[in-house]
Amino acid sequence: MLPDMNDATPIEPDVRELADIPAVEVISRAAVMLMSSAAEKLGLADPDPDTSPRRDLDEARRLITALAGLITASVEYLGPHAGPLRDGLQSLQRAFRESSAHPDEPGTGPGEKYTGPVY
Repeated sequence: MLPDMNDATPIEPDVRELADIPAVEVISRAAVMLMSSAAEKLGLADPDPDTSPRRDLDEARRLITALAGLITASVEYLGPHAGPLRDGLQSLQRAFRESSAHPDEPGTGPGEKYTGPVY
């Protein structure tokens, strides 16, 4: 049955109070948002990342570094989420290195001050 368009009762989406969301979920969601944004900035959402109009390596560097800091600082709380998040981070770090015309020295790439060198 469709809602009555003349009904003045507001439709409220399912909204959770932030206080009710476990910390690991908040951290994981933040990490996924940083990962997704970094992937976009690396042009990975386009068929040819090298010609992506969204490609911005400076922005990608910032996002990857923030992601590395978040994951490193919260790894002890992430439980089973830690491995996949670390893997995603390393994939982005490698993609950044491959995308760079002049790759950073190992240990100086985005986020590597938190994670150690990524080759």
